[in-house]
Amino acid sequence: MSELINLLDSYLQFSIKQLEWVMLFTIIGGGFYLFFICKGYPLLKIKSAFKLLFTVEQNKGISRFQALSAVLAATVGLGNISGVAIAIHMGGPGVLVWMWITAIIGMIIKFYSSSLAVILREKQKNGDPLGGPMYYMSLGIKRWGKPLAIWFSIAGLFGVLPAFTANQLSQTFMDVLKPNNYVIIGDLQWKFIIGILLSIASGFVIFGGLKSIVKVTSNLVPVMVALYFFMGLFMILSNFEEVIPTFRLIIFEAFNLKTAVAGGFWGLVILGVRRAVFSNESGVGNAPMYHGQSQSENGTDEGLVAMLGPLLDTILVCTITGLVVIISGAYKVENLNGIVLTLEAFRRLFFGLGDILLLLMVFVFGISTLFTYSYYGVKCFGYLTKISWGKYYNYFYVISIVFSALATVDIVVGIIDLSFALMCIPNMIAIIYLSSYVNKEMQKRKWIK
Repeated sequence: MSELINLLDSYLQFSIKQLEWVMLFTIIGGGFYLFFICKGYPLLKIKSAFKLLFTVEQNKGISRFQALSAVLAATVGLGNISGVAIAIHMGGPGVLVWMWITAIIGMIIKFYSSSLAVILREKQKNGDPLGGPMYYMSLGIKRWGKPLAIWFSIAGLFGVLPAFTANQLSQTFMDVLKPNNYVIIGDLQWKFIIGILLSIASGFVIFGGLKSIVKVTSNLVPVMVALYFFMGLFMILSNFEEVIPTFRLIIFEAFNLKTAVAGGFWGLVILGVRRAVFSNESGVGNAPMYHGQSQSENGTDEGLVAMLGPLLDTILVCTITGLVVIISGAYKVENLNGIVLTLEAFRRLFFGLGDILLLLMVFVFGISTLFTYSYYGVKCFGYLTKISWGKYYNYFYVISIVFSALATVDIVVGIIDLSFALMCIPNMIAIIYLSSYVNKEMQKRKWIK
């Protein structure tokens, strides 16, 4: 069994190395191109984006607030809490700089992709909208849009599996609560039990469909984000004298070849891009699947709201996590990685109780992520087969939670990174090719000349 796991891990790492440069070029290069053609103007309309977020239109679909909440439920979670710790552990504090840069570029990418998800979408028989990358690919690109949509959807079936979340939730339970101290059961047996419980909890929500998911996440996510923000801010301000030196360290190590421990300077850049992409999913194509269901009449309205995603989950939440991890010094402990590293950092800086409070937030974030990711797979499977068949993906999804709880963190991170790379390639090609649709709407609304 161990040989099979090592073989799978080696294959995943080899495949990722072959695709990471392509991902770097498509996301960073494509993002800079989109930034250039719109002159970065959407970034100046952050105030309008927040105003639109709380404005409801009387059309079929979900509200913009529900769409963003569902997207944030998928992105604000273990990717921001555990993923950042993994990035710092692998590449040092400087990796945060490349996460920030990727997030800013990601805001532009999400603006374009989510605008397209509304501009180029279909309607179901009951009038509900049906949008996402596979639809703007097939509707907007005549000759090769369909093959791109199929490519994206197949990669999406694996990219949206709950591998990372279920794995880190089970690991958190084992490392913090230490159930073996009380009941003599092996680690694998405990993780299997945890996987079963997570599957049952997820099943109650995801089998209720889109409306059930957005109802739960729109209530859970805002409260948890606010709690995480204020708790993190308290720890940072309590160690205010360390803030400026920490930022100096981050900037210095971002451009210091000797401290780029993840494969040299470019290895550090790619690591930051990969973790930022995993954190906010810009360019991957997940978010447009929710934003494409929005009530928005104008695509650029939805694009502005979607743009808030990377701002909140990477620039805000990831920065808080990164600062806490670095200021605490926990990242220097060799055997700490992932969620365990973040928990130790919170314990050190919050009266020895931070890990317990963070544990509560981790479970809420993790469960909400399990809920929202299922819908991505439903849409991908529905596109590949029939829309009415999409719901059957949920059975596969629920079973995969158990496997994910048992797998190693290296394998699950490898699966996600590989799948996200395979998703972002066709998606970024389509966004760049179809960007004129968004530019025309901006010109029509007199945003740009």
